[in-house]
Amino acid sequence: MLRSGNLILLLLLLICSCNNEQKIPSEIANIPIDLNIIRFDQEFAAASPDQLPALKEKYPYFFPLQYPDSVWVAKMQDSLQLELRSAVDSAFTGFEDDSQDLELLFKHITYYFPAYKVPTIITVTSDVDYQNRIILADTLLLIGVDNYLGKDHRFYGGIERYIAKGLDKMYLESDIVSAFSKQVLPNPTDRTFLSQLIYYGKELYLKDLVLPWQTDAQKIGYTQDEIEWAQANEEQIWRYFIERELLYSTDNMLGPRFLDPAPFSKFRLELDNESPGRLGRYMGWQIVKAFMEKNDVSPQEMFNVPAEMIFQKSNYKPKK
Repeated sequence: MLRSGNLILLLLLLICSCNNEQKIPSEIANIPIDLNIIRFDQEFAAASPDQLPALKEKYPYFFPLQYPDSVWVAKMQDSLQLELRSAVDSAFTGFEDDSQDLELLFKHITYYFPAYKVPTIITVTSDVDYQNRIILADTLLLIGVDNYLGKDHRFYGGIERYIAKGLDKMYLESDIVSAFSKQVLPNPTDRTFLSQLIYYGKELYLKDLVLPWQTDAQKIGYTQDEIEWAQANEEQIWRYFIERELLYSTDNMLGPRFLDPAPFSKFRLELDNESPGRLGRYMGWQIVKAFMEKNDVSPQEMFNVPAEMIFQKSNYKPKK
């Protein structure tokens, strides 16, 4: 028999499961998806040197011609590579749960972008190349699974903490959508800070559409404390941007200060060390959401609306 504590836990899990199911409309949940996931990382790890020719023939794009076979044989036998593969196997055991999330993601993408062809997903190890952890081409989606082992993993010991905290499976789908957004969102039409804010706001709104089961923190790559800080200080952030007339500025340093990954945003005030990085993206997100709430346009139409028009028609007012 279940003890009362275990019974309560089971009921809570069932309630959460039901709530998650209710978030996915049937017209999305019932979209047929043929998701093909290839575990190249496991195939390479299991291969012996004499199997290398067959592996090269099957995956020629992973074996550049300028590298001799001795390079790949050495990699097969390298002790550090063996440790890395073991860590990946522990983090991505079976890949069943991950494949279900990926299938749900691509059902949402297909719903909003019916002409989009779902790519073949190939998992690889990339020697922790975190700057290229997701590569999306026309027909292939490469996932560097060694970049999602958890922020405190020993392989990330030499990486800046603000970067390492994003190297977790909880951000995998969000990273994929960031890569996908580059295929569907027009680039900013000018160099103003406002255009860049709105561009990233559109990307985050896209995540609202195709990742509705994820938290706002996951979508923007924050911890829960960081998203709560942004929400609590939204009015002060906006006042700072307005009072210093930053919206129409073309100062190249505004990107590193408020848009690019960083340990904190750079207001040049005492509160800097308390703030998360990329607060400009957060503010752009709020403007785009305000625009969509006040205007009868489809997401696809909004993605092509110029930044200035989105800002003017959003009538954005920060939450107090």
